[in-house]
Amino acid sequence: MDNPVPAAFAADGAARPVVDAQLPADLRTPLRADAFQLSDDEKITAIAGHFEQIMQLLGLDLTDDSLSGTPRRVAKMYVQEWFRGLDPKHRPEVRLFDNRYHYQNLLVERDITVFSCCEHHFVPIIGKAHVAYLPGTHVVGLSKLNRVVQYFARRPQVQERLTRQIAEELKNALGTEDVAVLIEADHLCVMSRGVNDTNSSTITAEYGGAFGRDETLRHEFLRLLGK
Repeated sequence: MDNPVPAAFAADGAARPVVDAQLPADLRTPLRADAFQLSDDEKITAIAGHFEQIMQLLGLDLTDDSLSGTPRRVAKMYVQEWFRGLDPKHRPEVRLFDNRYHYQNLLVERDITVFSCCEHHFVPIIGKAHVAYLPGTHVVGLSKLNRVVQYFARRPQVQERLTRQIAEELKNALGTEDVAVLIEADHLCVMSRGVNDTNSSTITAEYGGAFGRDETLRHEFLRLLGK
């Protein structure tokens, strides 16, 4: 099938699909050139076959009625849920509205659910995102802020990149640099393996425009979050 995403050429000469073309190159999720050659159904079938092999190598009996459907369930979860943000067809359209109320103060959408996946170990990252911006001549529907967070979260991630991707997407969509993003998350790669630390969490923040320049505004944002 035709690739619906424009391609660019990396330093090594290989074609790369430009999914996050609106973002700086260093913030785009790394994808292979053939990332969209298979349909979702074809990806599910292929992943299910590979996951079945993993289960067999672990010694699991796939004739058991509790396990027999697991490979396909996992494949559907990967394609349709956990990693749906890899596909640009799911990128939310951020519609703006005239700021008829002339609201000029800080707007904060807090406690947005973050469910992502560590790209180093493929285990969950679970937390909350807090997003703020200073309205100008336009405002955005509040649910779109949630959808932008979810779009970038639903792919293999590192929290630092996720934070900046959300901020840059909102800057582009809102037409302003005055955007702040703060994410607090628990990483199961830390909690369930390695150091097995169930008490620590990770906080990342990105302050653009006035949030970076104005310490009072930044403190107001954190105060509203209870920080």
